[in-house]
Amino acid sequence: MAAVFKRACSVFPRLTCLFHKELLNLPFVSVGHKYINNGLSLPVISNNCCSLLGVSQAANLATLVQMAISGPYQKKRPPNKAMNGKPFIKGIVLKTIIRKPKKPNSANRKCVRVRLTDGREITAHIPGEGHNLQEHNIVLVRGGRTQDLIGVKHKVVRGVYDCAPVQKPNSK
Repeated sequence: MAAVFKRACSVFPRLTCLFHKELLNLPFVSVGHKYINNGLSLPVISNNCCSLLGVSQAANLATLVQMAISGPYQKKRPPNKAMNGKPFIKGIVLKTIIRKPKKPNSANRKCVRVRLTDGREITAHIPGEGHNLQEHNIVLVRGGRTQDLIGVKHKVVRGVYDCAPVQKPNSK
């Protein structure tokens, strides 16, 4: 085994760390062999050393069955700072604002500046058509950004506290 590593180290200088591991008799697991152009067979090692070698870490990868059982990787989203991990928070309307959306859209979005119960001030979007909010009204705010408004990451909950629910259109 040492002779194979000595020959490999002369061909590939980056393999010297494996040769030194063999000399120190540190435990490592062989997961197969990698064949090089001149017919030299090198064991593929499942250890952190493999990333230095450019050898794939086959032992650390999940099989197709394991991937099917566990499902896709769910990216963890960072928590909303203004909400402190809460789903809803109460606040008082400071003023109503009309915001313009980002480039392809062209409507005026109704928003409110809200002082939350913990003292922070945020801008929240009012969903639906029409609203009855004025200064000093009490509203319930939930998380959820409005895609075409820059910096608006909260929405007012309709039908709770002083915010009236969305009116149904009159059908004729």
